[in-house]
Amino acid sequence: MKILISAALRDKSASRLALAVVLFAACQGFWDRVEAQELKLSYRKATFAGGCFWGIEKVFLELDGVVSTQVGYTGGVTKNPVYNQVCSGRTGHAEAIEITYDPARVRYEDLLEVFFTHHDPTTLNRQGPDTGTQYRSAVFYHDLPQKEAVIKAKDVLDRAGVFKTKIVTEIQPVGEFYPAEEYHQKYLQKNPHGYCSIQLQSPRIKQALKESGPGETHE
Repeated sequence: MKILISAALRDKSASRLALAVVLFAACQGFWDRVEAQELKLSYRKATFAGGCFWGIEKVFLELDGVVSTQVGYTGGVTKNPVYNQVCSGRTGHAEAIEITYDPARVRYEDLLEVFFTHHDPTTLNRQGPDTGTQYRSAVFYHDLPQKEAVIKAKDVLDRAGVFKTKIVTEIQPVGEFYPAEEYHQKYLQKNPHGYCSIQLQSPRIKQALKESGPGETHE
């Protein structure tokens, strides 16, 4: 391409130069799109439930390496549920967050640390003032390494005695994830004075998980 542009410049041909520039821009745009697609293919997903999804989404959105988030409903039996149905407790679904993250910038173990630090995993079907199965603590793993990582983290934290009682977080394979209504998405970003209970936990969590040994490495 550079040879073509140079030739056009020597010939002082405006038409040939214009063609060369257009072709160069087209090629550059093509390879930019290929690179962006390859990057997207390297992204991974993680799904957590930790009480009111407004608050937990805000926490993860601020984490470096998280590419995008969406809140929704999962873990139940009702298809295409709406918020009022989930609030009834009869759908089996939990309020959850689906995270797309870049494993080159943040590990799944780092996401688990944030998850266990920003909700109470020892209260069954409750987070602060919010009660019901829709507010349960749960990790929905996407593959075997994620399953092994969360089982390990749960065991480490229980053995370290970080919490006064045992962790009751459910560990389940991910199923259908139903995005919540649009007004729920990025709710606290759109409504900075909104409220959602966050049960912040001990800083000992980070140290306990760090001492447990390395997990997956950055790619």
